[in-house]
Amino acid sequence: MTFMVLTATLVTVSGNDLSTYCAKAELGMEVEEKDVTTFGSLGWKTRLGGLKDGALALAWKNDLADNALDEILWDIFGNVVTFAVRAASTAVSASNPTYSGNLLVSSHKPIAGEVGGVNEFDVDWKTSGAISRAVA
Repeated sequence: MTFMVLTATLVTVSGNDLSTYCAKAELGMEVEEKDVTTFGSLGWKTRLGGLKDGALALAWKNDLADNALDEILWDIFGNVVTFAVRAASTAVSASNPTYSGNLLVSSHKPIAGEVGGVNEFDVDWKTSGAISRAVA
């Protein structure tokens, strides 16, 4: 068993490598649980998977400079764009798969913080369509 410490995760959104602005990445997927229990199941629940869904949660350290994170997110806010994430920024492989698809950029916070704090914010963007996993 190989464990991993995330130190150089790759995060791309709309073709932009945004890893240098990202402090946390979490790709989650789930499937609806459909109860198909009948009397024939003898008192045991029977389930099937329904629709699948996904979300990409990211923690950003904002940068308001020209052509930096704020401008990139501002330009794609409200749109469905491509994304790709992998545990390490090294080459895609069986031990470093890339997950990709489309997501809706549904939120953006150009200014977020308290006095003396870092301008940072979290997003939880839902995917749109299938998520792919590739090892090559």
